[in-house]
Amino acid sequence: MSKMPQEHEWIVNSPQRAPATIILAHGAGAGMDTDFMNAFADGLADHGFRVVRFEFPYMAERRQTGKRRPPDREPVLRQTWLDVIATVEAEMLFIGGKSMGGRIASLIADEAKVAGLICLGYPFHPTGKPDQLRVEHLQTIKTPTLILQGERDPFGSVEEVRGYALSRQIRLHWLQDGDHSFKPRSSSGRTQDENWREAISAITDFVNNG
Repeated sequence: MSKMPQEHEWIVNSPQRAPATIILAHGAGAGMDTDFMNAFADGLADHGFRVVRFEFPYMAERRQTGKRRPPDREPVLRQTWLDVIATVEAEMLFIGGKSMGGRIASLIADEAKVAGLICLGYPFHPTGKPDQLRVEHLQTIKTPTLILQGERDPFGSVEEVRGYALSRQIRLHWLQDGDHSFKPRSSSGRTQDENWREAISAITDFVNNG
């Protein structure tokens, strides 16, 4: 049986007293302290938000043993999210994360009755398999949602996502020429740091103004 992450295993940025708390989960292949996750946690904390990061059981085990293993089954991932939400004390709570972490958050957002959902690169379909969509629940989701997506994301590009029927509660913010981590090509004249800062600004506006 998988063990849920304990509070002492979390990374918390910013003071306890903040207008809102944002819980962010990592993607499938890397943990909670990547350059990407650090940049977003630090950037959002600089805007006055409390940011909490945790790891799913399989990733916490990898950190302890050094052995790679695939993500836990979906029921474990979902329950881990619900357990963390139940443990975090916050008057206004937003949840989300990178890729898989955001996708699992989207599956339990309505159930958890959070103030909002933030997806950093949503995996609308597996790479190279545009017919295997992961959008059914996004057609009816009631939680206010912000999806930050690179225009060239192989898990759902601007051209592909434009044709999806998504809930009116979902706001899409496209990052210029970005890939799944929002990194643009050098030929675009845009930098990854610029896209990250734009995404953090969009999240700040979403949390503050809805």
